[in-house]
Amino acid sequence: MASSDIARSAAPPVARLIEAFHRLPGIGPKSAQRLTYHLIRMPEEEANEFAAAILGVKERIILCNICANIAEGEECAICGDLQRDQTRICVVEEPLDVIAIERSKVYFGQYHVLHGIISPVNGIGPKDLKLRELISRLQDGTVQEIIIATSPNLEGDATAMYIQKLIGPSGITITRLARGLPSGSDIEYADDSTLAHALESRTEIPQSPDNSHD
Repeated sequence: MASSDIARSAAPPVARLIEAFHRLPGIGPKSAQRLTYHLIRMPEEEANEFAAAILGVKERIILCNICANIAEGEECAICGDLQRDQTRICVVEEPLDVIAIERSKVYFGQYHVLHGIISPVNGIGPKDLKLRELISRLQDGTVQEIIIATSPNLEGDATAMYIQKLIGPSGITITRLARGLPSGSDIEYADDSTLAHALESRTEIPQSPDNSHD
């Protein structure tokens, strides 16, 4: 039964909530219905806390002005930690990838979140990513290595190649996560040991003879 069919048989407030849950990624009509009726049975105090948590995220969470990761203030906790290695930046697609790599407990450098990957099919080009902000972080000469941690799929490969051409002339070492990651998968779904192996086995991307870019 589709979510619209379920919604039509429910009271309007319930129907709206079912539809709202169904719009979330990975939530099918039956899961949307179960979540809705779980909230209905939830004590009012817990329901208020749940609603406050959602509003708090929308009202208080912003992007770090250094790495573009999710933050509560101008800097995220990682950028504000001076004990971390300032000479390495791991470039990832989304904030969830930061969480996944942090779980591996083998990387202690900085991050840069692109908020997407190059995907002409979806109308996403280099200008839609946080690449200008990445380049600006390399100007003072502190960074010695860029670790490209885009997902091992067609779009991730294209994004990695573009970054390599963009940064190559600077002379900074550019590496990419080893292919211990399953081809075609997303970083956020990799298990901790696989990510740890990929980080420790990363290889340098060879310089292209032609480093020109648009």
